[in-house]
Amino acid sequence: MLTFKIYVLSAWLSFSDQADIFLLPCPFKYLTGADCPGCGFQRSVIALAHGDLKESLNFYPPAIPLLVTLAIVLTAKFRSAKLSDSFIKVLYLITGSTVLIHYLFKITTHYLPAWLPGFHLHV
Repeated sequence: MLTFKIYVLSAWLSFSDQADIFLLPCPFKYLTGADCPGCGFQRSVIALAHGDLKESLNFYPPAIPLLVTLAIVLTAKFRSAKLSDSFIKVLYLITGSTVLIHYLFKITTHYLPAWLPGFHLHV
């Protein structure tokens, strides 16, 4: 059993060093040239898997609320735990709000100055 765990750990480490090769391209960014609300999530999760919280937050801050919500909801579903519908709705609301706020901040600080000549936002 220990040999299997060592094998899985070494396979994971060799894969995670080359994970950038397997990232899925964003069709929204390909078509529009602008980031979608989820751009950065894959790199954020990879940084989190490497234990680099700061880098993960730099790539995509909503990744952690998304992963926590996913873990809670899936755990409750597969363990037949009774979570109230209102609790799950609050989790979804917090996560969705985090994604929306992050995306609006990214658009106003990165893309509006390029799209609108003379537009400067002082943050």
